[in-house]
Amino acid sequence: MSDDSRPLAIVTGASAGIGRELARLAAADGFQPLLVARRRDRLERLSEELASTLDVNALIAATDLTRADGPEMVVEAAGAAPIEMLINNAGFATYGPFATTPLERTSSLLALNVVALTRLTRLCLDGMLARGRGFIMNVASTAGFMPGPDMATYYASKAYVLQFSEALAVELSGTGVRVSCLCPGPTVTEFHDVADMRDSPLLDRLVWMSADEVARQGYGALKRGRAVRVTGAVNKLTAWAPRWLPRAMVRRLVGRIQSRRIA
Repeated sequence: MSDDSRPLAIVTGASAGIGRELARLAAADGFQPLLVARRRDRLERLSEELASTLDVNALIAATDLTRADGPEMVVEAAGAAPIEMLINNAGFATYGPFATTPLERTSSLLALNVVALTRLTRLCLDGMLARGRGFIMNVASTAGFMPGPDMATYYASKAYVLQFSEALAVELSGTGVRVSCLCPGPTVTEFHDVADMRDSPLLDRLVWMSADEVARQGYGALKRGRAVRVTGAVNKLTAWAPRWLPRAMVRRLVGRIQSRRIA
């Protein structure tokens, strides 16, 4: 398949972890990936890999999505190519009490996890609806099912992603555009180092999954049109338990499990 005949798949946060694995899956599935992240060197290495292993010429957008014009810059990088898949994977967390987290860091988290995801979805949606086909994956987390003391804004941002995705899946039913929300639990990536969680007691109590397995499960759910995919049996229990437990118990439990102040 030539690059000209491949539909375009935007993958944000493609420089590492789940995003990198999702880009590989999209390329193997016949899409031309548009790789989005801040670190150009990593995107270039992934692009070279896809060219050598799958004969796919990936596009690159080394863009900071926390910028107000970041999503528009990504769409501009696509040029005239029709965008038939959007994978909103980019995101990060902060760890520690909200009152002591720098406001600039909190603002950047919301700009990436919530605002950029929403804007990119809206920017890509018109073309998908006009063509009567498309795929949108938003990567949330099992954190989206519960409150998260010491990671308050991260958990809240993932709750937004989950609720937004589920609502959009209903709105777009019958249009040919499929929306799926991937909700992984603990995954072997750089995520926890970026969040400065290396000394969190939570990390010693988790059941970890590999990034490639999470990506495979999520990509399969997207292609099948599943609105929500929680990866792993333990993570499914973690995600659904808050429905049956008193909310006061849930927030105290999560706070005790992950707080470096209590451990």
